[in-house]
Amino acid sequence: MDALTRNYQITIPSTIRNRLNIRVGDRLLVYVENNRIIIEKKSGNIASLGLRLGRKFTDEDINKIIAEAGEEIGRDSSS
Repeated sequence: MDALTRNYQITIPSTIRNRLNIRVGDRLLVYVENNRIIIEKKSGNIASLGLRLGRKFTDEDINKIIAEAGEEIGRDSSS
């Protein structure tokens, strides 16, 4: 069993890091499922993360959201 540091960090044991080929800088998805903390190694684009937002998002969905946010930021900065 691993202990939580005062900065709320844990160390992933080397056997698990090696098995999953986890390297420094890898992106990990962390979420709660029932009473468990789940950590998944993810790769690929943001749409492949399968974020738990109620539905899957396509690259097209994400690009549209980014474009709309950029337009909104542009409007806010011009006022």
